[in-house]
Amino acid sequence: MKDEKKAPKLRFKGFTDDWEQCKLGDVCDVYDGIHHTPDYQDNGIMFLSVENISTLTSDKFVSRDFFEQNYKIFPEKGDILLTRIGNVGTPNVVESTDKLAYYVSLALLKAPKINSYFLCNLICTQEFKKELHRKTLTTAIPQKINKDEIRKITFFDSTSSDERKKIGSLLEKINFTITLHEEKKQQLKCLKSALLQKMFAYKSGYPAIRFEGFSDEWEQCKLGDVADRFDNLRVPVIANLRKNGDTPYYGANGIQDYVDGYTHDGEYILVAEDGANNLKNYPINYVSGRIWVNNHAHVLQAIPYLASTRFLGYEIGRSNIVSLLVGGGRAKLNADALMNMNLNLPKIKEQELIADLFQKVEISITLQNYKLDKLKNLKSSLLKKMFI
Repeated sequence: MKDEKKAPKLRFKGFTDDWEQCKLGDVCDVYDGIHHTPDYQDNGIMFLSVENISTLTSDKFVSRDFFEQNYKIFPEKGDILLTRIGNVGTPNVVESTDKLAYYVSLALLKAPKINSYFLCNLICTQEFKKELHRKTLTTAIPQKINKDEIRKITFFDSTSSDERKKIGSLLEKINFTITLHEEKKQQLKCLKSALLQKMFAYKSGYPAIRFEGFSDEWEQCKLGDVADRFDNLRVPVIANLRKNGDTPYYGANGIQDYVDGYTHDGEYILVAEDGANNLKNYPINYVSGRIWVNNHAHVLQAIPYLASTRFLGYEIGRSNIVSLLVGGGRAKLNADALMNMNLNLPKIKEQELIADLFQKVEISITLQNYKLDKLKNLKSSLLKKMFI
């Protein structure tokens, strides 16, 4: 039912007609998957559920007989799968030409007369999400939206198939570029993880991978043998310092704010003392320059002729530092335990080469994050301006 017209703020040249309001059921058919858990197989027809929406791939399969009996209508290339239970409202376009089975937690949208990428991105707009939320049973556990309610969602649609195609194509190119950068970022993170395993010595005293020209056994030592620890100022109230400052402020969980003034100036490793929220990835930061550190983080600096501060940060980070914590709900890492932890160190030159390599990998990861943020911001802006 079309009862209102509007125009988006940003359009391709040559398109001037107003968009018309309609219901999702006007432009596509909506189906849901089977309501019972199937008997999974080692191979056969891939079975998708809500947790598979981002990739539309799964390690679960159903038999071909089961598929033929239960799926008269099934996802095909160009269709859209939309999450409807638990995670409500995340869409993805089916790219595969293989047959796919799907669970009731997904809705299947078949819209042969409308560009799939246009519709998929339209579903991602804030206005569509608001309408979707209004029709979602948020009090249900887990929350869900019924198939018939999905059909009733209203939105503004272009009357031109060419305009839909252009918008869909542009946004799909951006999505594809985002995916490429996310994959590269993941590859870099995997590279860093592999290097942490291979370039640092364990019980044998020798790492699996080394720079050419280095063959000496790594020496065991205590952290306190090669690094200094500094006590922090214990200032009871620093709220006034947090206003309009330009110095990073660190606590147990990393950077928190910016303040006036500083407590340290130089190259340091910061290790959470207590109150750390994430014990799996225990907070350890390498910092350089002027910083303010509160009394919930240890401040360490390598003794220059013995160790590289940046290298020590990686060596401490790969150790089982959580095993040194004491106390109950608010576990604490005291100074003696930290400074007595065992380390394996090569000669200073090898430390510096390893630290430089990891720094380059981390800079590449940061660059990927920057590119991803720019692309996601661009996509968000286009979703706001190219749709209504």
